Formats: sequence, structure tokens, C-alpha cells
Amino acid sequence: MVAATPARADRCDDLVKELRNQIDGLRIGQTAAGTVYLAHPKAREITLGCSAKNFSNQLFAKSDRKPPPAFIDLIAGAAAIIFTLPKDDMERGAKRCFSRLGLFRGDDVTSRYRRLEMRCARTKTESTITITRSKDQ
Repeated sequence: MVAATPARADRCDDLVKELRNQIDGLRIGQTAAGTVYLAHPKAREITLGCSAKNFSNQLFAKSDRKPPPAFIDLIAGAAAIIFTLPKDDMERGAKRCFSRLGLFRGDDVTSRYRRLEMRCARTKTESTITITRSKDQ
């Protein structure tokens, strides 16, 4: 006899709902290939990458070349929810990543913070941050 298992939402869907409930002004866009596109007035682009072969979750965000404090606060809040770490720590990590961009280290910097991989990059018009947790972490 086969028992029916209850329908369970994907972990990624749960994260998206939690993000929408916790962050004011966040809109949920379409989902394609394990990536959920989000929108917020303080960021040009935000995406949440769900489990893949080599990472468990990934947060990508794009802003102006010099990201405003409101953008860093948004990223810290979203990363705190996604990776279940304190918001203060996420804000410190994002600020540290963006502050390393420049003349000495270049315009593409990768660092590790709290077992997360943070990659900051900038061009002449915009800067991006990608926060990822590896599967083995």
C-alpha cells in the first residue's frame, strides 16, 4: 500500500516568501532555471539563486558604482535571512567587500566571510555583489 506524502513547498520558495514578508518594497519576479528575480527600489537588480551543483544558495545584487548605505542595508537584510546569520555581520561583510575595491586590489575582489564567499566587482557605471555558500559548508 502506498501512502500519499504531503505536498511540500521548495526550500527556495520558502526563502522567497520569507524575504517578501521581511523586506519592505521587495517584489517577486519570475523564476527561471533555479533563479528567482527580485526587484527593489534601492537596487538595480537582485536575484536569488537556489540550490545548484556547487552552491546551496546565492544572492546577487547590482547597484550604482558607489553603492549607497541603503543598498548595503538591503543586501545585509536579505543575506541575513537567506544564510541565517546576524544582519550586523552581513552588513560588515558587504561593507568590507565593497571597501576593498579600488586601486590596490582592482575592480574584482573575492573574499571569505563567515563561511560565505563574497565577490564584489565594479565597472564604470555599476557595482555588483555576489554572496554564496558552498555545498560543502
